[in-house]
Amino acid sequence: MGAAGDMLLGALLAAGADREALSPVEDALDIEYAASEVDRCGIAATRVDVLLTDAASDADGSHDHAHDDHSGSHSHDHDEGHGHTKDDDAHSHAHGDHDHTHAEGHGPSRTYAEVVELVEGMDLPKAVSADALAIFEILGEAEASVHGTDLDGTHFHEVGADDAIADIVGACLLLDDLDVDRVVTTPLSTGGGTVEMSHGTYPVPTPAVVEIAEQADWSLQGGPIDRELVTPTGAAILAHIAEGTESLPSLDVEASGYGAGGWDLDDRPNVLRALVGDGAGQLRRDEITVLETNVDDVSPEVLGDLQRTLPDVGARDVSIVPTTMKKSRPGHIVKVICKPEEAERVARRLAEATGTLGVRESGAGHRWVADREYETVVLSVDGEQFEVTVKIASDTDGTVFDVSTEYDDAAAVADATDLPVREIQRRAERMVRE
Repeated sequence: MGAAGDMLLGALLAAGADREALSPVEDALDIEYAASEVDRCGIAATRVDVLLTDAASDADGSHDHAHDDHSGSHSHDHDEGHGHTKDDDAHSHAHGDHDHTHAEGHGPSRTYAEVVELVEGMDLPKAVSADALAIFEILGEAEASVHGTDLDGTHFHEVGADDAIADIVGACLLLDDLDVDRVVTTPLSTGGGTVEMSHGTYPVPTPAVVEIAEQADWSLQGGPIDRELVTPTGAAILAHIAEGTESLPSLDVEASGYGAGGWDLDDRPNVLRALVGDGAGQLRRDEITVLETNVDDVSPEVLGDLQRTLPDVGARDVSIVPTTMKKSRPGHIVKVICKPEEAERVARRLAEATGTLGVRESGAGHRWVADREYETVVLSVDGEQFEVTVKIASDTDGTVFDVSTEYDDAAAVADATDLPVREIQRRAERMVRE
């Protein structure tokens, strides 16, 4: 059922994050987080409302503020994305001995620079502050792109109000409290239909969500209902913290929780589920496109030069396979791996270099890759020092399963020392393993 800031807060709290981790936001803003247990189609879920404190409510001048106007593509996490049910339309909650007003739409409308200043002034762990600022930058860039402005001129409207800041910084604090190493998400359901905003009627997903999705690692899918299910705030949080996956990865589940949206639907639970557990030993999912072409009239020199020129335009790997073509003529299959967004540019360079009349895209959509890092070791041979680079491959848990010396480095040292390349490789790799 998509994602919104309040749903992320609820899911993380339900999955075990400490409510007290949110106190830096309450200390910096005149708001408080109100968490309650609700039922969504038989699922017990945590609903989080961001409420103004008494002082803020009094300063605002009302406990019953109407929030019918939403600016531009700035759809809001509580009203449009997952709005209040018929049971809590009044936008005020009894809390203790006082009525507390929902923070949505209240407070100043801030520029990007003002939001940055506010976040930097909070008493946040360094990593949390960096994550929150990165999320606001994603939001700012999306809004600037939609409206044809630059980042410094971006005005956040509702997204810069107190409750949206509370959603973003709060989500970062709760993730930090859970101390997770990696976040993945299945495709986000956007909903469908249209949504009314002050600039007019817009299709779902809204323009800002589309802009954010273009930069994110995960994908969108329509439905399952005609309502707005993904908000800019929810999309921006996940764009920064989460990798995309088509299905639930292998996971030894240790905790789970459901964050409730505002709508109580008749036929399906309006919730976002968070699973926390151990997914050790996985490889990283990397979205790719595989391009191929068959050639039978290209010289060996040109084929060899593809290894040098195609990476300049985005190729990640180039393979050239001998084959037999029509009329039993010898030829070659050129296979190139690249990122989807670079496929057209790589295909054009391949066509220009080889003269091929067609480049096809094969069915591969992703690959599983190891995390890679490079370490430089210093070998001593007959009193002389030589630097050699060694590539280290590991899974997402940091377990090393391959160590290999860069061949060009090993060959250069072998030429200088009259030792075999294999001996240089063995010595360099042993230094890394030890």
